Amino acid sequence: MNGKKNNRTSRPAWDEYFINIARLVSSRSTCLRRNVGAVIVKNKQVLTTGYNGAPAGVKHCDEIGCMREKMGVPSGERHELCRALHAEQNAFLQAARHGISLDGATMYMTTQPCSICAKMIINAGIKKIIFEGDYPDEFAIELLKEAGVKLEKFKQ
Repeated sequence: MNGKKNNRTSRPAWDEYFINIARLVSSRSTCLRRNVGAVIVKNKQVLTTGYNGAPAGVKHCDEIGCMREKMGVPSGERHELCRALHAEQNAFLQAARHGISLDGATMYMTTQPCSICAKMIINAGIKKIIFEGDYPDEFAIELLKEAGVKLEKFKQ
């Protein structure tokens, strides 16, 4: 199912279409370490998008440098030591600002979620995640499985 083309046309399959949108959204990222994009979809309609970057009105890492890099913080650890919000968090906040329910939705991501975002995904009512890149956080996978959130790695 994942990235296979529709047999009748050259149009991308739905999963490929939405993961491509997530890739495009990630191009707005201001993170110096990893560009991440997220797209939340329900009934084949995009509800919200998000990319990782500093909050509105706060300088971005691409302007002032990466605090985590300067401190030698490894990927997947000490999330609080970062100016940026994760892509998933920005997608949730856009939904909240515009009064959009995410219950029953699917999230497409360029990278597997961390454990903090996994908890938010669970409580937002997202039922399925399709992601591309791995992230060093096995606890996130455990939480999502325990909560019954389907986790699927996108295959081209």
